[in-house]
Amino acid sequence: MNFKTIISSILFISAGITIYAQQVPLLKKSVVGNRIVEFIPKGFDKTKTPSLILASETKSKGKLPLDWSLIPEFAFKNNKASAVLNLKGDISLYGGGEVTGPLLRNGQSIKLWNTDTGAYSVEGGKRLYQTHPWVMGVRKDGSAFGIIFDSTWKAELITNSDQIIYNSEGALFRVYVIDRKSPQEVIKGLSELIGTIKLPPRWALGYHQCRFSYDSEKRVMEIAETFREKKIPADVIWMDIDYMQGYRVFTFDSIRFKNPKVLNDNLHKKGFKAVYMIDPGVKVDKDYSVYKTGTENDVWVKKQNGEEYHGKVWPGDCAFPDFTNPKARNWWAGLYKDFLNTGIDGVWNDMNEPAVNDNDFPEDKRLGTMPYDTPHKGGGNLPQGSHLLYHNAYGRLMVEASYDGILKTNPTKRPFLLTRSNLLGGQRYAATWTGDNYASVEHMKLSVPMSLTLGLSGQPFNGPDIGGFLGDTSGDLWANWLGFGAFMPFARGHACAGTNNKEPWAYGAEIEKTSRIALERRYRLLPYLYTLFYQSSKEGMPVMAPVFFADVKDSRLRAEEQAFLMGENLLVVPAFAKNPMLPSGIWEELNLVEGEKTDKYQAKLSIRGGSIIPAGKVIQNAGENSFDPLSLFVCLDANGKAKGELYLDSGDGFGFEKGDYSLLTFSAEKNKNTVTVKISGQQGKRNCNEELKKINVNLLLNGKTYLGSGTLKGGVTITLK
Repeated sequence: MNFKTIISSILFISAGITIYAQQVPLLKKSVVGNRIVEFIPKGFDKTKTPSLILASETKSKGKLPLDWSLIPEFAFKNNKASAVLNLKGDISLYGGGEVTGPLLRNGQSIKLWNTDTGAYSVEGGKRLYQTHPWVMGVRKDGSAFGIIFDSTWKAELITNSDQIIYNSEGALFRVYVIDRKSPQEVIKGLSELIGTIKLPPRWALGYHQCRFSYDSEKRVMEIAETFREKKIPADVIWMDIDYMQGYRVFTFDSIRFKNPKVLNDNLHKKGFKAVYMIDPGVKVDKDYSVYKTGTENDVWVKKQNGEEYHGKVWPGDCAFPDFTNPKARNWWAGLYKDFLNTGIDGVWNDMNEPAVNDNDFPEDKRLGTMPYDTPHKGGGNLPQGSHLLYHNAYGRLMVEASYDGILKTNPTKRPFLLTRSNLLGGQRYAATWTGDNYASVEHMKLSVPMSLTLGLSGQPFNGPDIGGFLGDTSGDLWANWLGFGAFMPFARGHACAGTNNKEPWAYGAEIEKTSRIALERRYRLLPYLYTLFYQSSKEGMPVMAPVFFADVKDSRLRAEEQAFLMGENLLVVPAFAKNPMLPSGIWEELNLVEGEKTDKYQAKLSIRGGSIIPAGKVIQNAGENSFDPLSLFVCLDANGKAKGELYLDSGDGFGFEKGDYSLLTFSAEKNKNTVTVKISGQQGKRNCNEELKKINVNLLLNGKTYLGSGTLKGGVTITLK
């Protein structure tokens, strides 16, 4: 395509609809990173399409490489901009963020308009809660590329085998293309542009228990006490909206939650953390302090005539902060101080698409949010703009404000924040879950490719509502789901009002036992999981990865969406999986706790040849000592060698940023009939001698297990018999 030609007519084909649009020539194309190129169309105006995706503005570092072939084509008609990337060859496509459907995205399309969609029912599941305008392609030889459409306008993303098409309903936008030797390197390039997650507190990697809602302080403590009495590991109890006074955010019910500080203190004494929900909708009530101060500070979204925009949510008529405005974000952040000072440990931002229940908009009866033309003030580096521009960024801006408020209130603790709505790049502020799924086998199976796709789209800290949120959950479904859900990055059981109880003990003794086994397996692997999160915070790699990451040239693995990898070295095959395509090579079965091999609900775990996986003992919460002793599971490669890492720090706070951490590298090597396991490297200033007094080694070789023990300093030598 000659981009110096005068505007000509080109053809876009979108979901069977032919659209004639005006081709837009390129204004600029430049290298902005290692094999990362920025494309800017002529007429692009950042006051019409500001970036809320990039972690920082890019800088030109040179001209387009001579061998560069991935050049997007832009078009514009009727104030709607589009871009297409034409593809050649056999390419497997992935990405799109929070999507339903298969892991392999060839021949798929989604709508990018964040929507409250219970049971993924809106538009057949083609429109969900988040916007990730990102696609990754993997070629036959294992090399890969990725493309970011840097826009928040309402849009459709189409991934045909020969084209990637992005049709927006707004102004021209920039495009970023990454082209590297592997999908892993492309994901690292994505993270260079949009940033990575912050290292979460260790407790956030434990098991979370939630319900809409545990309706009183008494019931919350009953749940916590039952976990401890039954010795089922767990770290967090969640409070849904019924803890509030009439659904007013930042308040507590005067009868059922009359003393939240006492409740939170009691949870802490039992080794639990407390997470509370905060929605964006603020009840219109002149006697309500949050509404009153918001009005005084002029923070609300307003209609075109200057009146406050009101929409119905849980409390009835609500006003909504205009998070595009720095003043509104600062005001919102300040609300968290008194709230968190009751001992709350984490925050859950929900309904932040924003969801509105009026449903009377002429442009779309299923819109479920503010009308398209609702204005937003902007401010700082954000221009004024319509809701059509800012809707997909509303949740992302909300969690930025929430994160800042949480951190300012507790500057010595790492914030934990979960969000339903978000935008590509929003993982810098919040973890996510996949919304209001249904208690069905279909949604259980769907949870695997959904979480994998989020990980491939820059959001590694994610997971589903285990067991299904909507509808009653059978014991069989619960056990199957938890059997593999225990190895997903974010592990939370949740249930909707009006459904049956969905705690691990709610289905009788057999399911209680299998639940305990599943969670004990997760807690034994916390050292490995925490190490994966540390690595992800550095480079953006998914914690839960597709099996094709084990061999990017093996075409058999490209569509596998039942099994998955935990990091690079642990293969998880759920009990429901039928004839999964698994990577070849050396893989040894990994068993962690008594009873797992004979339990039909447990996922099968296998460790990769050449790897060492660190594990701890069974603990009841992440605040207990895992390392008494430290266990190393060793699986040698064909050359008789293996290596692995263990990351250690205080589990919370920011001392690790000043060197108070230890990143240990372990190595193993076979020499005739002995295998020696030792520390081969260490980073950081943390002294691990007190934490890691003893090491137990489990050498997995040809279906057998060889045991050995020793000390951190001396290492371990195992003689094979």
